[in-house]
Amino acid sequence: MTSEFQSARHRILQDGWNTTCYQILNPGIRRWHRSNSVVGYVEIGRRRIVAGAPVCPKHELKQTLLEFERESGEVICYFGAEDRLFQQVAETSHYSFTVLGAQPVWKPQSWCAAVQQDSSLRAQLNRARNKGVQVKEWDALTATEHPALRAILASWLQTRGLPEMHFLVEPDTLGFLLDRRMFIATQEDRPIGFVTLCPIPTRKGWLTEQFVRIPDAPNGTVELMLHTAVEQIASEGAEMMTMGMVPLSQKTPRNPTDPAWLKITVNWVRQHGRRFYNFDGLQYFKDKFHPDHWDPIYVITTERQIQPKTLYAITKAFTRKSPLLSIVQGSWRALKQEARWLMLGSNPLERHRH
Repeated sequence: MTSEFQSARHRILQDGWNTTCYQILNPGIRRWHRSNSVVGYVEIGRRRIVAGAPVCPKHELKQTLLEFERESGEVICYFGAEDRLFQQVAETSHYSFTVLGAQPVWKPQSWCAAVQQDSSLRAQLNRARNKGVQVKEWDALTATEHPALRAILASWLQTRGLPEMHFLVEPDTLGFLLDRRMFIATQEDRPIGFVTLCPIPTRKGWLTEQFVRIPDAPNGTVELMLHTAVEQIASEGAEMMTMGMVPLSQKTPRNPTDPAWLKITVNWVRQHGRRFYNFDGLQYFKDKFHPDHWDPIYVITTERQIQPKTLYAITKAFTRKSPLLSIVQGSWRALKQEARWLMLGSNPLERHRH
């Protein structure tokens, strides 16, 4: 690890507040440093796409924004920003925003109580246990680059409709688990799934960065992994946890001042994007654990009104290639996957509904 990486990690562990603060350490993300601040971003054309929000003490947020934006001299887009950044810029005329989606948030103790009171959730946990599924936390040394976990991740990625994504959703974190926590599901001593947690330090919280299983894992495996992880952090005094954002979630209202082109794009994606990404299924899965509340997640830009070029740059930040090429590749992957599901007579994306 370089000294720059260590400096960024130290700042995150001291002042990280945004849910995605730890993701600025992901491969491919550049970092801007000042004495008490670090900003993770990727540069696409004349736009800088920031990973969430600056990591800094709350009282220094305004000054950090001013310095970063002044030195950048480009359009800045804060992707995945939360309420703290939104409240800082809401009354400032040279910013615009749109609601990207929503994320469910729990106190870990609330999660545990909700599971105990929900008979259908308890039944899911028991289905997995009755099939011999056990969940234990592995230490970082054991889990790092473990071949069985790599095989699980590879098989899971094959079921995704979209090509492999990066930026804030980097799938390959098995090489760096220093501050992450890994809860592994096994059946007859064979790993069949894992949940990865990332720290949200100043909120004494955790983000479920990944919950991954092999396609033929017993029903309830993911639920059992998540519940075991939450029980553990609850016993340690954690104060919040989230399962991350559901894009285009209808749990929070959209910005009524969104430009017409953006409204049309969002509506089109919701209607036709299900073959690439199961928005409703993901929201259903997270909602069944009875969140304490859903928080809005924003895209905030230094434009008077968000522009199509900014949406293009955001997409390219995740795909690392032409968004049009990604759509073509994603369509082909989705068609092949749907053909496999037809041959098998089932769709694993819908298994968690039952």
